[in-house]
Amino acid sequence: MASMKSGKKKKIDYSKWGYIFILPFFLTFAIFQLIPLGSTIYYSFFEYYRSGLKEIGPNFVGLANYKTLLTTDLPKFTGNTFILWILGFLPQIIVSLVLAAWFTDARLRIKGKQFFKVVIYMPNLIMASAFSMLFFALFSDIGPVNSFLVSAGILKEPFRFLSSVWGTRGLIALMNFLMWFGNTTILLMAAVMGINPSLFEAAQLDGCNHKQVFFKITLPNIQPILVYVFITSMIGGLQMFDVPQILTDGTGGPDRTSMTLIMYLNRHLYSKNYGLAGALSVVLFIICAILCLFVYFSMNNEDNGEVKRKPKKVKA
Repeated sequence: MASMKSGKKKKIDYSKWGYIFILPFFLTFAIFQLIPLGSTIYYSFFEYYRSGLKEIGPNFVGLANYKTLLTTDLPKFTGNTFILWILGFLPQIIVSLVLAAWFTDARLRIKGKQFFKVVIYMPNLIMASAFSMLFFALFSDIGPVNSFLVSAGILKEPFRFLSSVWGTRGLIALMNFLMWFGNTTILLMAAVMGINPSLFEAAQLDGCNHKQVFFKITLPNIQPILVYVFITSMIGGLQMFDVPQILTDGTGGPDRTSMTLIMYLNRHLYSKNYGLAGALSVVLFIICAILCLFVYFSMNNEDNGEVKRKPKKVKA
C-alpha cells in the first residue's frame, strides 16, 4: 500500500521558477525599453514642439516629419556618421586581429602577455570627454604636436587640425580607434584561444606558414566573434556622440562635416522638437536593424564550422 501511495504522488514541476527568475528582466525591459520605443514611434507621427513658452501639439501630421528629415540634412549627417565609423573601425579590426594572432601564437613564446593585455585595454577605461579634451589640447593651433612639427622643420606653419575637414575626422577616428581596439583585441584573443590546439599542431606538422594558419584556420574559426564585433561596432558607430560633440564643441565643424546622427538628434531634443526627434530615432533604429541583419546573414554562413550545403538528390 505504501508503494502504491508513493507511486501516485505527483511530480513537482520546477519549470515555473524559471519564468519567475526571468520576470524581473522582462519587466525592466518593458518599462525602460519597450514602452519608450513605442512612445517614440507614436510621437514621430505628430507635430510636437515648444515655441518659447508655448507648447505646440501634439497634432497628427502623418509622415511629414520623415519627409522633413529626408529633404534636409539627414543624408549628409548619415554619410558623416558612416565615414567616421569606417575610418576608426578599419584600423581597429586590422590591428586587433594582428595582435590577437600574435599574442596567442604558441610558437612565438611572448613573455609578459598579461602586462600587454592590461596596457592595451587601459585606453578603454578613459572617459571619452577626457580623451577629447586631451586631443583638443594636443592638436590645437598652438599645441605640442604643431610645435614639434614646426620646430622639426616638417611644417613651415602650424596645421589647423580642427579647421580641416579630414583633420577633424582623422582625430575623431584616431580617438575611437585608441579607445576601442583594446576591447576588440581581448575579445578576439578569447576567440582564438577557444580554437582546438590540435588544428594548429596539425598545421605546423604539415609545414604551414603563419599566413596560411591565419587565413585557413584562425579566421574561419573565430567568425562568430567577428560577426559580434562587427555588429556591436556598427551600432556604436551609428550612436557616436561624445567624442565629436566635445571635440567640435557641438558644432560638428568645420561646415558640419563631423556632425553625426546622434548629435543631430540631440539638437532636436535640445530645441524641444519631440516630433522630429522621434522620427529621427525611428530612422536610426531601422538603419541599425537593417545593417545588423545584413551583416549577420552575409557573414554567418557557417554552422558549427561546417559550410552549409544543399543535400544532393539521389537518383533512383
